Amino acid sequence: MLVNGVWTEDWQPLQKVDEQGRFVRQTSGFRHWITADGSPGPTGEGGFKAEAGRYRLYVALICPWASRTLIARKLKGLEALIPVTVLNPSLTPQGWRFGGYQGADQDPLFSANYLHQIYTQADPNFTGRATVPVLWDMQKNVIVNNESAEILRMFDSAFEELVPSKIRLYPEQHSEEIDALNTRIYHQFNNGVYKAGFTQSQAAYQEAVNGVFEVLEELEQMLAKQQYLIGDTLTETDIRTFVTLIRFDVAYYGLFKTNRKQVADYSKLSAYMQRILAIPGVAETVSIDHITRGYYSIKALNPSGVRPIGPAHIDALKAEVLS
Repeated sequence: MLVNGVWTEDWQPLQKVDEQGRFVRQTSGFRHWITADGSPGPTGEGGFKAEAGRYRLYVALICPWASRTLIARKLKGLEALIPVTVLNPSLTPQGWRFGGYQGADQDPLFSANYLHQIYTQADPNFTGRATVPVLWDMQKNVIVNNESAEILRMFDSAFEELVPSKIRLYPEQHSEEIDALNTRIYHQFNNGVYKAGFTQSQAAYQEAVNGVFEVLEELEQMLAKQQYLIGDTLTETDIRTFVTLIRFDVAYYGLFKTNRKQVADYSKLSAYMQRILAIPGVAETVSIDHITRGYYSIKALNPSGVRPIGPAHIDALKAEVLS
């Protein structure tokens, strides 16, 4: 991680733990918002106006948090406005790096070798982990935001005057319902799989796994009655859920030991995942190769670096959607 702008130690998957050995995720450090007129958003400072070609998104296709923003960018038609740089899926001792793998890009702005060098471009004294996604302002040469949930909402609304869209991922009339469901899904499912995978105690592991499958069972029942999680309209809650579902059977089930059931064992969840994958543009954000390469490169969980050859059904599902 970085301490006062200097890389000080090898990257480790375990960030912090509480007194019971539970995994604790780092809080994102850059919290400005792009808005239509450059006025301040809910957090941070103003001055980040929605403009074509001003911003760049740094992502890793392994990462569910980064993939949220990629999907929103696709669905809102922002590809021509916001270019993307994809990082190498394998985590190195210095964290995320550029290039060196099929589908991974070199850094086009600073010729950086590692993402942490982008962070110190923004703040020479930054302390913390260099995480994805990163939304970069090429005009001011600073990081706008590195919190995926907030970038998702910026993409939903900030660029409407430039690229009008019929899709609304955070409709105001459903905001309370979305916020409540997001919170539950995040703590027990999105982050719950990480709590299971990186736990430091058996009790914390059991607690996390129980939470993961409690949510999966609940969602299976909900989807027996409706197409999406907020009735029959796609919202950001579906995107936030999908990115964990699509990684579950190929990574979390085995590597993170959330192996009570696969998503494939849930008929409604499987159909739901396929329905979202079939939305134009979504499948292009999913790389099972990058996902398995990245997760199984985590030496703390898989010292040999050997990747499993299956399961094959997620790749087959994607191939069917793209055919």
